[in-house]
Amino acid sequence: MDTKVIRAFYGQGKGKTSAAVGQALREAGEGQHITVIQFLKGKGADEFKILDRLEPDVQFFRFDQSQASYCELSVQEKEEEKQNILNAFNFARKVIETGESDLIILDELLGLVDLGIIRTEDVAELLQMPGDYKRLYITGNHLADELVPYIDVVCEIMLVKDNT
Repeated sequence: MDTKVIRAFYGQGKGKTSAAVGQALREAGEGQHITVIQFLKGKGADEFKILDRLEPDVQFFRFDQSQASYCELSVQEKEEEKQNILNAFNFARKVIETGESDLIILDELLGLVDLGIIRTEDVAELLQMPGDYKRLYITGNHLADELVPYIDVVCEIMLVKDNT
């Protein structure tokens, strides 16, 4: 495949996932195979349900079992959900290794570090994995300085004004 590009969309503003998915839709329009793995948002989040119509070119995975987002869960529910999240992280590693997708989006991957579910080192290792893909996009609120050397394009999304 072509040269790999790793891109991070991060920041406190809204639209990180939308930016990543928008890029993916461009790629899908060019015949590329896309895999989206979403973390932390719960089964109830169907902001991108439309992507189901694009299968098999676009595959969308959520391993969460709870309807609510991770941050809304009780301490006990979070403990139960952590294993599902770790399964999703391991699945992401497998998708990278197998090269079955041209573009991979790991939505809210950076949030796993923020919540202490995985370590910054785990993300750094994932970003350095050999894989036969063209693009890898990661999203989240915070981007650790230690990860920047492994990322080709860093996009900060910030909220300037919100009157809602």
